[in-house]
Amino acid sequence: MQVVSVVLYLILAPFVGALLDGFDRIISARMQGRKGPPLLQPFYDLAKLFSKQMLAVNSVQMLLNLSYLVFLAVAGAMLFAGADILMSLFILSTADMFLVMAASSDSSPFSTLGAGREMIQIMAYEPMTLLLAVGFYLATGSFQVIDIIRMPYSTVLTMPGFLIGFFFVMAIKLRKSPFDLSTSHHAHQELVKGLTTEMAGPTFAIMNIAEYYEMTLMLGIVALFFINENWWSWPIAIIACLFVFFLEILWDNVCARVKWRTLLDSCWVVTLLSGGLNGLILMLIR
Repeated sequence: MQVVSVVLYLILAPFVGALLDGFDRIISARMQGRKGPPLLQPFYDLAKLFSKQMLAVNSVQMLLNLSYLVFLAVAGAMLFAGADILMSLFILSTADMFLVMAASSDSSPFSTLGAGREMIQIMAYEPMTLLLAVGFYLATGSFQVIDIIRMPYSTVLTMPGFLIGFFFVMAIKLRKSPFDLSTSHHAHQELVKGLTTEMAGPTFAIMNIAEYYEMTLMLGIVALFFINENWWSWPIAIIACLFVFFLEILWDNVCARVKWRTLLDSCWVVTLLSGGLNGLILMLIR
């Protein structure tokens, strides 16, 4: 069963992520009073990017982007295999570093600035990411995903603060306003896209596919809050994932970008108040 879950994730995650990206564009367009692109536009974009000539600013950028993709796929595969969530989150953090190195591997000031901002974002959300794994351990007594989903109750009942904190993390990871400092997911804020300025053709396509893997992984973690040993928890988890994704889109369209200092302060405050207090309560009631 675990092998099937891993294979399905590796094959279907890019398609699920691309479809969610298509819904994202349509919903965002409706919120802005536009018609928007068709649902399958992300697939058309990928096909166009792969049809372009292979151009790279240096010989290592493609390798670093491929490493970013591979590490994200491994992190998601571990989660969907029911393995150690702490190790999965560590691998996810490693993947982010490959993206930073890919952006900073050229001499473009825009990419370098984007890479620096990405590092600031990592500093902002990494404490919450690590606290999340600790929270699951305090709530269930195990880091293993397979043990978490076999609990008789959903962990969201004892981890609401961690869910709120992870909502902030998702806004950063999905490159949503107000926390899209390094690059904007949509071209509604600037034409020069910072982190991905010097990426084009197949190189940029691989980066997009990696983001689709990451999007599916993020929603998989959200589902982990709601899944338990009862079969009816699975449809509830799917509905919860779609609702959280919609809230991220709504937040993206109603908020303006904040400064990097505000990003750090707000994320650390949320980490301490929601994740820290929730974790302290779990430690006291164990």
